[in-house]
Amino acid sequence: MAPAERAEAIREAIWNSVVRVEITHQPDPRLIRTVGAISAVGPLRVCSVRANATTIRRTPSLARDDLEPSVFVGLQVTGSSMVVQDGREAVLKPGDLALYDTTRPYTLLNRDGIHQHFFRIPRAELALPTAMLDRATAVRLSRQDPLADLTATCLRRIARHQARPAPSSVHSMEAAGRPGIELLRALITARLGDRRSASEPLHDTLHLRVLDYVRAHLGDHDLTPARIAAHHHISRRCLYNTLSRKGICLGDWIRTQRLERCRDELAAPAHDRPIAAIARRWGFPNAAHFSRTFKHAYGLTPSDWRALHTG
Repeated sequence: MAPAERAEAIREAIWNSVVRVEITHQPDPRLIRTVGAISAVGPLRVCSVRANATTIRRTPSLARDDLEPSVFVGLQVTGSSMVVQDGREAVLKPGDLALYDTTRPYTLLNRDGIHQHFFRIPRAELALPTAMLDRATAVRLSRQDPLADLTATCLRRIARHQARPAPSSVHSMEAAGRPGIELLRALITARLGDRRSASEPLHDTLHLRVLDYVRAHLGDHDLTPARIAAHHHISRRCLYNTLSRKGICLGDWIRTQRLERCRDELAAPAHDRPIAAIARRWGFPNAAHFSRTFKHAYGLTPSDWRALHTG
């Protein structure tokens, strides 16, 4: 695109699909660089951007537009940035989150350019008291907080997949927006609410926290229900009941996740690791049992699957 047209093209894309803001670019239009993806994931509007713009302002006049009252969540990818709203400033490092509200002015300062995922969520979807949301703006939600880290991980996955959606993933990505909102609601109430207001969303997101923990430890051979329950300070009965209400059988879910990891690794062209080693890595110590289980799930033996996908 011709340098003289870049700033206006970027402004039009953001105004039409994300939010109306003023964007300060490099003084020399030839130096303007922006790459990104914008899409809807259920109730979320996702904007993943890498750019060398320096400042974004939602001015008082722009904040009076007809956009549905919404909250933005900024997830810092690399570098640092600052969110300014309601007299507060939040400096973000990679993995940190911060909220800001579209109904009031805000400023995003990016001295070294922008590298963030932005998520626009209608306030009605969060279903939190206005006063609580107002206290949450321009507050750094650090990746050092386990719940903030889990929320960021969920949102990061949504952003990663929306940038390269597979045809078969459209329905699952539509559904993926809801857990992200539930986790964010739990994070805000746990950080800024009282004990009573925080307990309900924390309970509602227990299954998400359990599944995220299991995903992170799929390769552990001692990944037992007792260990999972103990990590979350619940009984095994509570663990089973929590997942059952979501239609999840823990053993079947773990086996399916492990098989998917094996399947993906076997299909990777650069992988020459022995099949038995891949199986062990993902929790299948018995090669014969793994082969039977894999064939039952996918209709091919692991070696046939590898040959089919790596030629």
